[in-house]
Amino acid sequence: MKKLQTQGVHHITLIGADRQTSIDFWEGVLGMPFVFEQPNLDVPDDNHLYFDPGDGRLITVFTREDRKPRDRPTPEVIGAVHHIAFTVSRAVYTQIRERLDERGISHSGEVDRGFMYSFYFRDPLGFLIELANYKFEPPAGSSHAEVLLEAHLLRTARGDHHISDVHVADAIEVLTERGTRSLSADRGPRDPYGKEK
Repeated sequence: MKKLQTQGVHHITLIGADRQTSIDFWEGVLGMPFVFEQPNLDVPDDNHLYFDPGDGRLITVFTREDRKPRDRPTPEVIGAVHHIAFTVSRAVYTQIRERLDERGISHSGEVDRGFMYSFYFRDPLGFLIELANYKFEPPAGSSHAEVLLEAHLLRTARGDHHISDVHVADAIEVLTERGTRSLSADRGPRDPYGKEK
């Protein structure tokens, strides 16, 4: 039996309320260009909106004009999506609190996840959104996922509860040594200042 190997997220589709609420949130709050629209080919009474979250992939929303936003969190039940996280640059990340506060959008405040920083808030339909910024850039030729895998291995080998900066920093060093050749026979730490005893 062979696996069906995935190569990334193609798109994520959400059930929305009316058309304008979706446009106002996805483009008007999160800055995702509204790039495509057509009827929902499976449910003729629904419309299907497409937004670019910044990487050319798609967030799509089924809308219907008789559905209005509800002011309560979406249910947290088995099989439901808990939240969607979007990457933002450090420059944007530093503006999240101020920009959400200016709009009166309630949020979590900054949350330190050990390997990234996050803000959480709800869309007008009660769906939880996370805006995240990694604390690191992976070494050339590696991905964020590879750094996290290596950091996890280091964390569990050391018996630590969760990933912190030291695990990520050490993981980047391991991946750099593994993926980049050097003329030096010994790539360990050294003291060029002669201060170590």
